[in-house]
Amino acid sequence: MSFSEHFRNPELLESRVLQRFAALLRPKTGAELEAMASDAERLTRQFFGRTMRLFAPLYLSNECVNSCKYCGFSRDNPILRVTLTLDQVEVEARHLAAQGFRNVLLVAGEHPKFVAPDYLAQCVARLREFIPALSLEVGPMETTDYLPAVRAGAEGLVVYQETYDRKTYAELHTAGPKKDFDWRLDCPERAYAAGFRRLGIGALFGLAPWEDEAMRMAAHVDYLLRHCWKSSLTVSLPRLRPAAGAFQPRYEFGDRAMVQVILALRLCFPQVGMVLSTRESPALRDRLMRLGVTMMSAGSHTEPGGYTGAGAESAHQTRRGKALPVIASEGEHQGATEQFAIADERSSAEVSAKLREMGIEPVWKDWDAALAPVAAD
Repeated sequence: MSFSEHFRNPELLESRVLQRFAALLRPKTGAELEAMASDAERLTRQFFGRTMRLFAPLYLSNECVNSCKYCGFSRDNPILRVTLTLDQVEVEARHLAAQGFRNVLLVAGEHPKFVAPDYLAQCVARLREFIPALSLEVGPMETTDYLPAVRAGAEGLVVYQETYDRKTYAELHTAGPKKDFDWRLDCPERAYAAGFRRLGIGALFGLAPWEDEAMRMAAHVDYLLRHCWKSSLTVSLPRLRPAAGAFQPRYEFGDRAMVQVILALRLCFPQVGMVLSTRESPALRDRLMRLGVTMMSAGSHTEPGGYTGAGAESAHQTRRGKALPVIASEGEHQGATEQFAIADERSSAEVSAKLREMGIEPVWKDWDAALAPVAAD
């Protein structure tokens, strides 16, 4: 039974661990939250040591066939779009490698013409020699479509459900293959079958009530831990940020609530990694370094060519899939539009220094070539 089938079961939230998770989400006093934080920090150190994995997103393309009301890359938005060539991808990756990154997440909008399985596999193969830990965050695919990238050396697949509320999901995804809620929900299982050794899931908080979103996401975590146990699992709780289209959050998910969800996840799923991106402010990220987070991005850009300007000369404006004229000064090249605005603009060196100041060792790479994934037959 896939998770999408399991998800329809009214008894979904009746397991002992999910009952405990629900109890931890109920309103807490300051003292109760402090006790949760103490236990969460202890468990984080027990399972992950005093370390923090650092990674950087590398955006390959912001072309997309989906119409999603909240996303800067939505097909409906008249933004500047770029798909990097293999040479340009390498330029961006070598820039990140020079900063110390050996863990890179390759990100792209969903567009089969520009972001095909062969293109992704070629990107992985090109970077694999000097970036040993490569993961993908792309549109959901069939298991067989993932195999070329896995064989080329990709180790992880990240796919966020965005919202686990079916009604909200249908309202926000108006066109494109992303409209299929169950297809996206079962994506981690297809990735697992393809041989990825790391799986990442999450919800985009602000689209639905946070308590409901957290409970459903925890149910997904519980399911994947039991059915995809050969892969390690990470969870992320991104919050909406300003982006093209000017979508506003429908529900509040404040700092206190976010901290409480992170603590509850750590207490109920101590072996699961937790990811914190540059969507969050420096002050909040610094506070969360000790309380359950095990993986952070740093110095991020959320547009293709954002690190070096690669691909700016080929930027073109589209809306609803149609090309529009680009207005620019003579000789000027405008770069691609970002997916969303980041909040923590510190460099990787500054984030690394802050971690060391707090007694946490930054980890740029934590496995060797001998542990590379083997594709499924």
